[in-house]
Amino acid sequence: MDLLLKDFKPVSELRVPENRIEKPKYPVYDAHSHWGHLLLGNNYPALYNTMEVVESLKEVGVKRIVNLDGFADGELDKVLAKTEEAGDFIRHFGSVDVTRIYERDFETMVYRTLRDSKAKGIAGLKFWKVIGLVYQNPDGTYIRPDDPRLSCIWQCAAEMNLPVLFHIADPIAFFKPIDRFNERIEELGEHPDWAFNDPSLYSFDELMQMQHNMVKNNPKTTFILAHVASCAEDLRAVAKWLDELPNMYVDIAARIGELGRQPYTAKWFLETYADRIMFGTDMAPGYDLESYRIPYRFLETMDEYFSYDTSGTGMQGRWQIYGVGLSDEALRKIYYENADRLIG
Repeated sequence: MDLLLKDFKPVSELRVPENRIEKPKYPVYDAHSHWGHLLLGNNYPALYNTMEVVESLKEVGVKRIVNLDGFADGELDKVLAKTEEAGDFIRHFGSVDVTRIYERDFETMVYRTLRDSKAKGIAGLKFWKVIGLVYQNPDGTYIRPDDPRLSCIWQCAAEMNLPVLFHIADPIAFFKPIDRFNERIEELGEHPDWAFNDPSLYSFDELMQMQHNMVKNNPKTTFILAHVASCAEDLRAVAKWLDELPNMYVDIAARIGELGRQPYTAKWFLETYADRIMFGTDMAPGYDLESYRIPYRFLETMDEYFSYDTSGTGMQGRWQIYGVGLSDEALRKIYYENADRLIG
């Protein structure tokens, strides 16, 4: 029988305990979500009813959530207006226009933007992989996350007590050749623009070193490195960085698939560094609420070999995951205590 790999959808015949977690053991503070144009497009105000989404989130145990799509100026005003009726259930992270790094008054603009944004209520800042992989210098090189010209942002954030969430890279496989050895080949086949294996780009390891430099060189700034510091495939490396950098935290958003396929190492990591890890989903309004129930199941149960895929459009990689059954102390810290402390 001829069968394409994309059509191969095996059903496990394992007969093992299954526990569906409708609500988490403790309230959840989701420190990583998107309510603005980054995932939803510029027409996002017409795409969801804010209070309907909020009520559905409360039904699955969410007590507060961070919107990372605050940006600045008019875009911040737009998302604040859209979500105003939710009150402090939604906290917003803002940003700065890094493309203006060449302007003579860049530092002045940074301080003005952050001062104005904080007055409007932002609780932190968010930056992502366009710094390092998209924005370029006049000579064609890419702006580095550890570029000294950006230090004024990190210094200002420290002065204003604003944590900085930074998503610096993507899964390691996205930086590898798209061939028969690539474990994410189906996903990259569907989204070829997600590949960062062009020789002109910084490598994954170079970006990890820049991330380390950025956090180390700005010890007064609190950094939340998204997606397990973009290195969920190598938890020993992330643990080493956490040991070295007391101002570094991570979230687990959109990395349950990576964590759950290494349950022994993941359990050790999550228990050992529970003080430095925050819950996150990477959700946006309209996403399936399984985006919460699957992480709950992963964190709270010892279930074996279950699916982490919530999209229905295909898996990130051809594997299943296992629960890690965290202690109550670790659950409380990861679910809400750390975010309460850092974000408020």
